[in-house]
Amino acid sequence: MFTAPGIGLLVLSPLTLPVALGCFAHAWIVPWLQARRGARSVVPLGSERSGQAADPAAEGVALGLLGDLVGHRERDLLSRTGLAVQRGELGVWLVGERGALLVRPGGRRVDCWCVRVAETDGLPAGDRIAHLLLALREDEPGFAMVANLGFSGATWRVRRGLSESSRPALAEARAMARANHRGGFAA
Repeated sequence: MFTAPGIGLLVLSPLTLPVALGCFAHAWIVPWLQARRGARSVVPLGSERSGQAADPAAEGVALGLLGDLVGHRERDLLSRTGLAVQRGELGVWLVGERGALLVRPGGRRVDCWCVRVAETDGLPAGDRIAHLLLALREDEPGFAMVANLGFSGATWRVRRGLSESSRPALAEARAMARANHRGGFAA
């Protein structure tokens, strides 16, 4: 966005180089910061940014119920990355305790959504993800309407802002979005 004005300034006069450099820096820094903020809006299960821990017994039950909501492959991904994957009409979703990523069909763009369960006092982490996952399944367009869009952009930009442990989930969602894009998207 700011690259074109920087080039335009240089074409008009080489004396505008300092201002053009400011435009180039702005064009690089702002998307980087926004993508990082968007990626951090998704809190993986059990991360250091996770909500307060519930009773260990309740946490175990919640994880068991969450495991029942997803398939075997998705359960394995959830245990490795802390993010639950869900195919939808709009793309492939990655749902965390707070927030969700939507990998659009084709896998090139990601939307980062800030959303959380309203009442989290004592609610196990698995239940927070299950609530968001069920809301997503019930009304995907409504889920996207209620959530706050934090960033929308290239997958590689969001990937850099994710934790190392969550990056395989994004890669898996991207592969699913590419495969579904070629063969028609079905939930």
